Amino acid sequence: MRAIHTDKAPKAIGPYSQAIETGGLVFVSGQLPVNPSTGEFAEGGIKEQTRQSLTNAQQVLQAAGTDLSRVVKTTVFLSDMDNFGAMNEVYAEFFSQPFPARSAFAVRTLPKGALVEIECIAEAQRS
Repeated sequence: MRAIHTDKAPKAIGPYSQAIETGGLVFVSGQLPVNPSTGEFAEGGIKEQTRQSLTNAQQVLQAAGTDLSRVVKTTVFLSDMDNFGAMNEVYAEFFSQPFPARSAFAVRTLPKGALVEIECIAEAQRS
């Protein structure tokens, strides 16, 4: 098991790793829409926050030596299901066919009042 860390994504805000690589897979922890340069949420609404969360996941995957094209599963947590359509528009900019399997659902609240949090599982890069 190998812990993954990059300064190009937000630091973990608790006792967890940005990602763990094990068994040929990379498990990326939920990515909040925090700009790692500022420590603040991406300015704007759900689209901007979705873009930042996916960019953060992309950076963690790159640190693990893989990328979004190898993602097999995502989970999207939304603070409001009314944001699903707008989130989906931005999500489609990051993934192409075959699209990863996905679950998306609304939760009561997200850390720091975020509108979205996204986690993913990807294949590790083959050597």
